[in-house]
Amino acid sequence: MAKMALASAQVGDRLPEIKFGPISRAMLALYAGASGDHNPIHIDSDMAREAGMPDVFAQGMLSFGVLARLPTNWAGIERLRSFGGRFVSMTQVHDVITCTGEIVERFQTCDENRARIALVATAQDGRKTLTGEAIVALD
Repeated sequence: MAKMALASAQVGDRLPEIKFGPISRAMLALYAGASGDHNPIHIDSDMAREAGMPDVFAQGMLSFGVLARLPTNWAGIERLRSFGGRFVSMTQVHDVITCTGEIVERFQTCDENRARIALVATAQDGRKTLTGEAIVALD
């Protein structure tokens, strides 16, 4: 669905999906440097195992940022009115994440037509890693 079709968006319409990954150790190290999240559980395998994890895993905000691209790619950042998410499971090294969204409600508020979009990030094995919701202006 192109940006110009926003006004005609209907409940049940799906946003173009985004695939991200596979998650690599190098990606986690680069994200740690860019974000300032240097928690060793994300970049040091020995530390992750000492904490009871099988290996390092992605920073939550890395997945959150990728999921946020879904409504902003579709509608534009200037139309985003709210965005939130809930971490459901860890994103592991080697995971390929698919982000999907579906319009679940159209409504009017503040003199704007808006859409509520249910968002999900899912690993290649079907495991949901993040769920969320965005509200975007349609006009």
